[in-house]
Amino acid sequence: MKILIIEDDLKIINFLKKGLEEECYIVDYSTNGDEGLYLASVHSYDLILLDIMLPIKDGIEVCKTLRKNNIQTPIIMLTAKDSIEDKIKGLDIGANDYLAKPFSFAELLARIRVQLRTTNFTEQTKLTIGDLELDLLKKTAKRADENITLTAKEFSLLEYLIKNKNRVLSETTINEALSSFEDSNISNIVNVYIYRLRNKIDKNFEKKLIKTVRGIGFKISDE
Repeated sequence: MKILIIEDDLKIINFLKKGLEEECYIVDYSTNGDEGLYLASVHSYDLILLDIMLPIKDGIEVCKTLRKNNIQTPIIMLTAKDSIEDKIKGLDIGANDYLAKPFSFAELLARIRVQLRTTNFTEQTKLTIGDLELDLLKKTAKRADENITLTAKEFSLLEYLIKNKNRVLSETTINEALSSFEDSNISNIVNVYIYRLRNKIDKNFEKKLIKTVRGIGFKISDE
């Protein structure tokens, strides 16, 4: 699942990005409201974390514009303003939830899970291909009822492959989609993670799901 952070404090961005990636979310971010509005308008996100006090366009304006344009991505407002009036204003313009700074990361995760469970915007929370199942909320994977332990980056890659099942994806496409890979500067990083995934989800099973299309890229398919 993919989350957009719109926040002008780089320390907060780095804190949130690191924590969310450890929870297997793919993270994009912007440090001003204008760019954040653009990203939220042209890309599909499962949730937006939106600060109110932003340069160029504030969070209130960003939220109002998104809702005016019928973009219903769940929005959690993050702000130092914690008065009842501010909370009501944020919710009235279309935010789904409101969290005052400072906040605990555990509480933020719980609120994110609530939004992902209850919103109609979110895609299905369980992805399957063949006898492989990925639970996007519990962050678990199993094949033929056998639990598979994945790292955060392996989980993100497998999620992306299954969401694009039967489609051949180039290394460049995968790398760009999973831009949160910390070590994406390694030239063969996609191959490294594909190798690790194969060892975990294919090695002990007769039917192989991850396939290499020579000269083009990779795909996951149960055909």
